[in-house]
Amino acid sequence: MTRINLIAPSLPSGRELLAAGRDLAQSCRLGASRYMRETGYPSEAAGKRAAAMERRVTQHAHIGFRNVERTLGAIAEVHEKCAAAGVTVDRFGITLDWSMGYPEAMRKSAPRGTGIVLTGPEDFVRITEASPAAAHFGDFMIGLPGALENTQAALRAGATSIGNLGQYFTFRLPHWDDEVATTVATVKALGLIAAQDAEILVHSNLDDGFAGLFLDMCCSLGMVIVEKYIIEELAGARLGHCYGHHFSDPLSRMAFHSALHQVTDTPGTMIFGNTVSYQSSPAGNYASLANYLLADIMALRRWPTGHAVNPVPVTENSRIPDIDEIIDAQTFASRLREHAPFHETLVEWPKVEAMADELVRNGRRFAGNVLKGLGDLGVDTTDAAQLLLAIRRMGPKRLEDLFGPGGVARDGGQRKPLVLAEWARELDETAKRWIVATKPGLAPVLPKGLKACVATSDVHEHGKYLVEKALSGLDIALVDGGVSVDADRLVAKAVESGADFIAISTYNGVALRFCREVMDQLASRNLKIPIVVGGRLNQVPDDSNSGLPVDVTADLQKLGCHPCTTLDDIVPVLSALGSKVATAATESGSNRRGTHHPI
Repeated sequence: MTRINLIAPSLPSGRELLAAGRDLAQSCRLGASRYMRETGYPSEAAGKRAAAMERRVTQHAHIGFRNVERTLGAIAEVHEKCAAAGVTVDRFGITLDWSMGYPEAMRKSAPRGTGIVLTGPEDFVRITEASPAAAHFGDFMIGLPGALENTQAALRAGATSIGNLGQYFTFRLPHWDDEVATTVATVKALGLIAAQDAEILVHSNLDDGFAGLFLDMCCSLGMVIVEKYIIEELAGARLGHCYGHHFSDPLSRMAFHSALHQVTDTPGTMIFGNTVSYQSSPAGNYASLANYLLADIMALRRWPTGHAVNPVPVTENSRIPDIDEIIDAQTFASRLREHAPFHETLVEWPKVEAMADELVRNGRRFAGNVLKGLGDLGVDTTDAAQLLLAIRRMGPKRLEDLFGPGGVARDGGQRKPLVLAEWARELDETAKRWIVATKPGLAPVLPKGLKACVATSDVHEHGKYLVEKALSGLDIALVDGGVSVDADRLVAKAVESGADFIAISTYNGVALRFCREVMDQLASRNLKIPIVVGGRLNQVPDDSNSGLPVDVTADLQKLGCHPCTTLDDIVPVLSALGSKVATAATESGSNRRGTHHPI
């Protein structure tokens, strides 16, 4: 990896881009939102600092509807009904659609996901005026090609929390490969934010960025320090972090929170709900809700960082929660805040603090290694644009292998994590249990040299990680089909590598569309390769009146794909492949190179 690979010659100077953003601030100023008018705070950061001083734990509610009118109504109703019950919702987030990440002129023709699309600046204003709570525009704003247009609209509407920087590093919009344009838009937006009079929070969800993909939690904490350096020291803005989606263990949640408290004094945005643990019925999921919320509330009382807690409704793992379910979750969190002080004496705080200290110590090592290592490669580490693009292009695995604080394996491969990320530990254990239960029955029918091309339709990589771990445990060779990959590239990779089947992990409500594109690409090559697909198998129908995603499992089956709700669902496909390979070998008597055949 050299500077030529990391920095595009066409990339403008970061200083010039920040200056261009600051110039735009002469005509684009922060508007006065309802939150500002009714609370008297000049920004949400000011309100967060006041709450932290009082040791008051604030609450975040997330609205996931796809329709603007329904979203506006939900924000108002949740806030009003909660207030009437003595429950304060301090901030609202909305699930923006990934098509919002494209430049505005491209959005009408861009592929849609399951989120809401704001069609103009007036829609941003309607969101900030829907309630006296702070409006949070989290995803698909900063970090993508439409960053500058989105940031201007959000600022004029009075929004003072704009994200999601984490997505800059990991997210790739379908059919968009201009990383320079994405970087230019992002850095200009940062300059615009930095030039405002009020304290605007640049939001970064660590679970969406490289921090959520590192195997070592020390590197995840180190990424906080790297991002903070870029945004606060180089760009002159303020960076507020979110985390929590992948932390199930109370110890790791509280330790990471304590570590954050040590490395930044900028208020955090929210601690995201641990929805990964929602694997039961709604009644069972209340146990998971209590598990993560109690840890978060106690951590915030001990280390007041300004983060809001995020009580995710217990139905979230099966469908978009309705208004009453959002209110129930907020009420649950408010009541749990009253119980939390009585649990604090039961916590082994020295154990939490020891883990936090290790994260901070080695996180700082990682951050220092990254900046020094990139500098040694010729990257100007005082230039925000160069540093952002270089980190993005290097990717999480290479960053961790080159600069992580853990020891390098004897074979020169992956570093050994000092503090294994909880998501990786959980998925490793899941894969191991499945391999132990499955391999004895499959081993006799699986041929040697079976090959799988594994990919994702969007940015969410953990499903891909699990499938790769499970398949490699069956001695199936793996081909990396890519993350957020386009269908034509995935099929080309599978064909080029001689893959026997393609495994797709999908999440963002595009399962049917993406699989149809893959099947079309195979048909154009006159080939048949088995397709297994797992994850969130839903999509919003084109003729939908509700705007809600529906399950498309049956449609995927009709298409000729093999939907997988669990790893067990892949077993019949592997068995069939074993039979096909055995038959082909008998008939040809020659060495096999993939089992896909012309249609």
